[in-house]
Amino acid sequence: MDTQSIKSMLKSQLEDLGVAPEGVLLVHTSLKGIGGAAPDLVLQALLELLTPAGTLLVPALSYRTVTAEQPFFHLQHTPACIGALPERFRTAWAEYRSLHPTHSVCAAGKLARELTASHQADNTPVGPHSPFRLLPEVSGRILMLGCGLRPNTFMHGVEEAAGASYPLAAEPVAYTLTDGSSRTVKEYYPHSFGERLQRYDRLGELLEAPALRKGPALSGTAFLLDAKAVLQAGVAQIRAQDLYFVD
Repeated sequence: MDTQSIKSMLKSQLEDLGVAPEGVLLVHTSLKGIGGAAPDLVLQALLELLTPAGTLLVPALSYRTVTAEQPFFHLQHTPACIGALPERFRTAWAEYRSLHPTHSVCAAGKLARELTASHQADNTPVGPHSPFRLLPEVSGRILMLGCGLRPNTFMHGVEEAAGASYPLAAEPVAYTLTDGSSRTVKEYYPHSFGERLQRYDRLGELLEAPALRKGPALSGTAFLLDAKAVLQAGVAQIRAQDLYFVD
């Protein structure tokens, strides 16, 4: 199958899943999980499907390289550490990137600037000003493309909103951040899960369609989640059972 046919198939599958033109979509992807499609092919399919009236968000996490030992983040130059597609989106397609040392988000589309503009106001990874936490306010959705339900960074925001006991370090780290024109030193409380294993796949026990949908994506599987439903169900579950989403 040629590249154009693969892209058309993926777009059709995502439309059938419920990805809506003009929507706001946060995407986690495993290219291997959908058969090894090229990053640009997947990004083209997503952007063409969303159209200029929609918005694509891709986490550009840098927690592996921006650490307590190397606490420096450059908005334009610090790479994403979570795979080929986020880094390709950051360098070739994104219009904006939120300013955060470990949990930045890149964006393109109608609300790209609005959703990334205030992340620096937080002092945690996924605080109330982050693109993650703003997602429910714009009726956004989360697409887990070929990667299952577990690597869902939005869930860290759910943990923070619920006041979970486990995700954050007790002491802050001072990070230096620059956007290329100015430099700021700010303290953030990083994640500190210790030996706890994140089990965000348990959302499958709490949600059903239309809040959680499952369908094919090339040779793999995709899940589409309603961010507001995830936030509400996740916060309620953590407040009832603090360690529900970790082992």
